[in-house]
Amino acid sequence: MSPHVNTVRPGLFRHLMVMVYDLLLLLSSLLLATFPIVALNGGEAIGQGNPFFIAYLFVVSFGFYGWFWTHGGQTLGMRSWRVFLRSQTHSPVSWQQAFLRFAVSLIAWLPLGLGIWWQYLGKDKVSWPDTLSGTYLHYSKDSQNKPLSRLS
Repeated sequence: MSPHVNTVRPGLFRHLMVMVYDLLLLLSSLLLATFPIVALNGGEAIGQGNPFFIAYLFVVSFGFYGWFWTHGGQTLGMRSWRVFLRSQTHSPVSWQQAFLRFAVSLIAWLPLGLGIWWQYLGKDKVSWPDTLSGTYLHYSKDSQNKPLSRLS
């Protein structure tokens, strides 16, 4: 299933800037999430290659992306660059779609990012995460940002 005709896919530069912005925010989140684990470990560093700690970092990473994608379809980086994640069924992005997109994105980066670059190389103009999660990225130059909370 391909995205709708009126979809404007973000350009390469915009997509890269969203990824850089979100990566910086994710790294900050992972650093904060590490503090309680180190504190519970008596202030000692976590052993290299600890599978539980690695799994914890993946859960925190999914929580970061999943929450933003299911609550408005934008991470903060996407918000800054006016890029939206939309479901192909016009419904809000579900946690299942967010999980599929996250998991497939991890796999898509393994062959030198081929699964992500596929949206610029393939004839359908969709990435592997788009195809398998039933979502797509949309750029809207005329979008108005909604407040992040009721207090904004």
